[in-house]
Amino acid sequence: MKVGTDGVLLGAWVDISSVTNILDIGTGTGLIALMLAQRTPLSNITAIEIDHLASEQALENFQNSPWSNRLSLFNQSVQIYAKDTSRSFDLIVSNPPYFENILTSDNTQRQIARHTNTLSFEELLEVVRKLLMANGIFSVILPYSLKSTFVELAKQQSLFLNKITHVYPTNKSEIKRVLLSFSFKKTEIKKDALVIEPDKRHQYSKEYIQMTEDFYLNF
Repeated sequence: MKVGTDGVLLGAWVDISSVTNILDIGTGTGLIALMLAQRTPLSNITAIEIDHLASEQALENFQNSPWSNRLSLFNQSVQIYAKDTSRSFDLIVSNPPYFENILTSDNTQRQIARHTNTLSFEELLEVVRKLLMANGIFSVILPYSLKSTFVELAKQQSLFLNKITHVYPTNKSEIKRVLLSFSFKKTEIKKDALVIEPDKRHQYSKEYIQMTEDFYLNF
């Protein structure tokens, strides 16, 4: 679970306007937290990761980055973190687990990272409601098939969809992912779309390159 397109998309897409305190829920090996540290020179980023080995890798990555003084890591469940902390955040991001017992893996780490057994959508949204500032933003990336369910669960926590980007792998494919941004304020929903590789494998769209070129060495 190193670097995946989902994490890169979320880290590059999320709105960072006037952000000073960021929480990355389920940081894995630290990809999104590092991207946001790169994008926001004055912010402090807190990363939560329940898996011990992944958190060790994230810590090593943080320590070897130029932004180590602004990155902090907690190796625990976000439910416990939310219960113990008095902090709040103006931006919360998550590339959450989304399989519900449908792809059982022999690799325990991979299963934890990809399944909702340890963090259900309901639990995630309850934590976000507790930790998000009144004017804060919460952003996630999910499979398109789970969008409606997640949006309805978010409403139950008074979190309202403000922006959505539909992500297409190619020009001929169906929507695969959605980037979603929520807040406690009801607004007109901004909608757009992104195609990653319009015609050929590894030939990226101009829009994808513009969004992510600061993070890919080969761009």
